[in-house]
Amino acid sequence: MNAKRVDKIVTVILYIISILIVGLLVAFIGYIIYNGRDSLNIHFLTSDPQILQAGGGIGPELFNSFYMLFLSLIITIPIGVGAGIYLAEYVLPGKLLEIISICIETMASLPSIVVGLFGLLVFVTMTHWGYTMLSGALAITVLNLPSMTRVSESAIKASSAKVKEASIGLGASQWQTIQKVILPSAMPQILTGVILASGRVFGEAAALLYTSGISAPILNYSNFSLTNNSSPFSIFRPAETLAVHIWSLNSEGIVPDATKIATGSSAVLVIMVLLFNFLARIIGKKIYNSYSGK
Repeated sequence: MNAKRVDKIVTVILYIISILIVGLLVAFIGYIIYNGRDSLNIHFLTSDPQILQAGGGIGPELFNSFYMLFLSLIITIPIGVGAGIYLAEYVLPGKLLEIISICIETMASLPSIVVGLFGLLVFVTMTHWGYTMLSGALAITVLNLPSMTRVSESAIKASSAKVKEASIGLGASQWQTIQKVILPSAMPQILTGVILASGRVFGEAAALLYTSGISAPILNYSNFSLTNNSSPFSIFRPAETLAVHIWSLNSEGIVPDATKIATGSSAVLVIMVLLFNFLARIIGKKIYNSYSGK
């Protein structure tokens, strides 16, 4: 069998595998959305869940998910990108780099349930905060930091290889080069890390069960306090995210229409992740184009 024929056979096999993967993903998403289609309405998205009554919604849980996303990203992005810059541009090869790499790889391999138990011990018990939004955001940060750091490091190394010497040769300092040249070039790849981190927030349940809790106080949306538990913006209140809400419905099922709410919540969760991915890529492309002058 000649090389060209082998190449064609391998190409066809790879195309078949790709089509099967895409088809499986589309079928999975379509199945979830189809089963939850009856719940995709404004009332379901904005109303509060009704305890022991049918017809509840996911308004507070949806808000909690986005607020948890916001809190975790404002912690994860600066630390993750900063660590990536340090590993890519400042740290020298040696024992220190090996130790940091081992620590990152170890953190990346931790199961979310272990991180949840760690969060329960440190962020909930030792700090005396209890089950709070902040505890959940910190637990999610622990989960997301390894991937965010690695993605940022790889993106910065790949970008700096093309433009670093030219920028320094023109008289720019190392930090000016990183800030004005390397980071804008690495923005699309860094944004990929942000998208992965965001998806972890939307889909994570195990770690949040032990840190942010499965119940929430009645919220007063006219209260903008960061510390009052009746305020939806408080970082020291317990909060049930959408993923935790789905788990709670499927495990306890105390609401008469728990199955319907769970399938509707799953459909909303999948749609939110898809929308966030598309919007993030569009925004990232616009940011990159604004820096590159395209």
